[in-house]
Amino acid sequence: MLEGMTINMDDQNLVTLEQLREFLKLSHEGLEFQAVSRKEKYLWLENTLTKFGYFSLAKKDKSAVKKYIKKMTGLSKSQTKKLIAKKRKTGKIICGQNKRHSFAKKYDASDIALLVKTDNLHGRLSGQATKTILQRERGIFKKAGYKNISEISVSHIYNLRNTRFYFSRSVTVAKTQAVKSSIGERRKPDPKGIPGFIRVDTVHQGNKGDSRGIYHINLLDEVTQWQLIGAVSAISAAHLKPLLEILLNQFSFVVINFHSDNGSEYINEVIAELLNGLLISQTKSRARHCNDNAPAECKNYCVIRKNLTYFHIAKEFANDVNDFYQKIFNEYLNYHRPCGYAKIIAKPNGKELKIYRQKDYQTPYEKLKNLPGAARYLKPGITFKMLDKIAYRQSDNETAEKMQEAKETLFQKIKQQTNSILFQQATEYVNTVAVS
Repeated sequence: MLEGMTINMDDQNLVTLEQLREFLKLSHEGLEFQAVSRKEKYLWLENTLTKFGYFSLAKKDKSAVKKYIKKMTGLSKSQTKKLIAKKRKTGKIICGQNKRHSFAKKYDASDIALLVKTDNLHGRLSGQATKTILQRERGIFKKAGYKNISEISVSHIYNLRNTRFYFSRSVTVAKTQAVKSSIGERRKPDPKGIPGFIRVDTVHQGNKGDSRGIYHINLLDEVTQWQLIGAVSAISAAHLKPLLEILLNQFSFVVINFHSDNGSEYINEVIAELLNGLLISQTKSRARHCNDNAPAECKNYCVIRKNLTYFHIAKEFANDVNDFYQKIFNEYLNYHRPCGYAKIIAKPNGKELKIYRQKDYQTPYEKLKNLPGAARYLKPGITFKMLDKIAYRQSDNETAEKMQEAKETLFQKIKQQTNSILFQQATEYVNTVAVS
């Protein structure tokens, strides 16, 4: 009958310790004592301690008062002791707000938005490379909005990438056939810190039924990571020779060596004649040394596959893809996309330890420019003053945004024309069936 009933209790007449002990002896099973608010609870506790003269009582009497307080307030033993100690120290039990210390957020939504923009434009590079871009946007290209985010640590970049705000806005093949040939020397190039030792590899965009895919030709300088990419519809010597000649002439520095695996697309008389005419030595990977061409193969994924993906691109679009590379993508790679340059430490056991530090991240152009005596490696007629105009006419993010727009236009063109071709083929098939 009394379930859920609320009774207001007045203990003003309970003034002696004998009365208090009698109250505690009574059975209160099923009854729960609770103050209306914490402020009221603390005020009652303070008055109770004063009324019974708690601090002048014997230990036994103090225990009775504490038991009474716990009964009436529902406080735990430790909470009761802390509040009594507070009363002893300050003379009052004040209901204060328990504010936890919290660090002010240094990077707000606008800063994270700039990080998202940078990651979307550059394809979410490593933390060190991303920080380098943010610092360049602020320091070199004088973008005031990047002042705060450019000071971020590499580790905190990954923290911000795990936030809900970031997630809601971010965008996150045939094998080479070996051939026996006397063309090219089997050895791993050793540039000794000199630019001009080029690694080359081929990336096939895949076939779809009878439709052959395009081939990406990836040229990479081992020292500076200067990278030039082109596209052809087939990897025969007739298609490769004119493209390779164009790409090799586009390097700003003198090309000394041309290194590839043992695929017949590069190890043939036509390519050998081209390289001889340009006074470029030719080497090829050694047997059972799979890492001989690793620098170029690493860039196949982190640059070509990451930007052109794995979907089928028919060979008819080779010229469109090649135009995209030549007009904007190669410039973006070399002047606006930071790369990591490892510091190599020789260990006592003969092995090498590679360490990547923040200061070791820079664009290929910056790496070239910072080489000792860099000007002597440039081709005749080319100066760093000329190259500076290319490097600093747009910021990293502006160039990346332009590149992304051009890539989207390219993809839309491929999609529309591919659908048009498929529709035409389907129509022709239906008409053929109808006639028969």
